[in-house]
Amino acid sequence: MTSLSRRTEAQTEKRAAVERSVLEATEALLAEGASYAELGIERIATRAGISRTAFYFYFRDKRELLMRLTAGIAEELFAEAERWWSGEGEGEPELRAAIAKIVDIYRRHPALLRAVVEAAAYDDEAARFWRALVGRFADSTQARIEREQAAGTVDPALPAQATAFALVWMTERSAYERLVQEDAVGEQPLIEALLRIWLCAVYGAPQHTG
Repeated sequence: MTSLSRRTEAQTEKRAAVERSVLEATEALLAEGASYAELGIERIATRAGISRTAFYFYFRDKRELLMRLTAGIAEELFAEAERWWSGEGEGEPELRAAIAKIVDIYRRHPALLRAVVEAAAYDDEAARFWRALVGRFADSTQARIEREQAAGTVDPALPAQATAFALVWMTERSAYERLVQEDAVGEQPLIEALLRIWLCAVYGAPQHTG
């Protein structure tokens, strides 16, 4: 390996390490009760061990930082919960696993997900980002419904796109409201309720969910 290659590799590793530190610092501050709207760059940079000037070398602004954090969580969710969306097996057990993963992600990253949803309420770019992200789940749900319609396991008259849109946004809003209403609904009861709603909507009748 040439000295230039080694230097480039070291710079890449350093950049990744600094970015990871900033992301971790931001989520930690949010988890400790800091408001995203009031959380300043200086405080984030200090927590991450870098200067305010250095922060802007890695992130354009606080909005990009929030989007990067959220995108990472979304990729984790897609990786864990894709069994129903991309699967070809039995719908119910795969769907149960997918819904459980969604609720679990909200439980493990409550401050971050609250921050991005709240930012989307007043920031147009954040709103477009969040809608596009959730839209990926709706697109995957639509694709699964259409595959099952082709296989004869789902009513071909079911409007796949509209059903997917409604189910995914209902799930997003339910998981979010469970956070902001201080766990007014238990995690397992919410999973069971969402599962029954999805099963009825997609497969047309209540199925055993125990």
